[in-house]
Amino acid sequence: MTKKIVLLDGGMGQELIKRSGQKPTPLWSARVLLDNPELVQELHSDFIKAGAQVISLNNYTATPFRLRRDASIDLFDEIHQSAKTVAKAAKINSGKENIKIAGSLGPVVASYKPELVPSYSECLHEYKKLVKAQEDGVDLFICETMSTIREAKASVFAANETGLPTCISFTLDDHNPLMLRSGESLLDAVKEMEPLNVESIMINCSMPETINHAVPLLVNLFPRVGAYANGFQSIDGLKAGGTVESLKARKDLTPDLYLKYALEWVDMGVSIVGGCCEVGPKHIEVIYNELLKNGFSFETI
Repeated sequence: MTKKIVLLDGGMGQELIKRSGQKPTPLWSARVLLDNPELVQELHSDFIKAGAQVISLNNYTATPFRLRRDASIDLFDEIHQSAKTVAKAAKINSGKENIKIAGSLGPVVASYKPELVPSYSECLHEYKKLVKAQEDGVDLFICETMSTIREAKASVFAANETGLPTCISFTLDDHNPLMLRSGESLLDAVKEMEPLNVESIMINCSMPETINHAVPLLVNLFPRVGAYANGFQSIDGLKAGGTVESLKARKDLTPDLYLKYALEWVDMGVSIVGGCCEVGPKHIEVIYNELLKNGFSFETI
């Protein structure tokens, strides 16, 4: 079992909704960077205080496709610049030089909707724009919530052109834990990633129980793996362009219960741990404290 852990941050969008008291819109987590950037910086800071070694830019939904559909493409540069500015400020204010800032490359059209994923060439075109907008403000890239192999490959290819470390993270079918939401197998996805020079392969934005089923396979296939779950009861109600109001948070996923899952992942060989939607600073803090108490050390990617 590894005694060195990379601790990621948790989810930004739902936590920002709670803190702002505002009603979510399709691009809320991006819009808040323009209207209330101080809230985003404060949340980054809280994750760092909780023990996170890596914080991700709050730009997950600000893809060119989503902006054209739900807002205006004219906001693209401003949103990404704000995301970089507040993350850097949070790092500087923390006084911790070892904190890494990750660029976020999420699905170009919608989360959990493999049927809407464009062709490989279209994905690559979109990801190159996203990488160019982020690369001067990040230390690595996390290509996350990938529900198809082709989208994953396109995002990794675009990120790798920068020479920065790149991690890939898949979201799995909660009813079939060894399958991506596209129906493609996790085994095939890992095989496709192996020649692409990725730092780690992770699972995110799936139920903790789903990750428990998948981790044993993943740790046997790749040397460095990670996991960060969501806290939704189900993702079935979310529509493309919809809001998280259609998703209900689990009431049982307390920091202590999330810690239990995280420790199980670490016991199975996971060396990168964090949280996704509905996982806040308190969840990350209990993981940090428990690992520290048990003799683990922390590193960055």
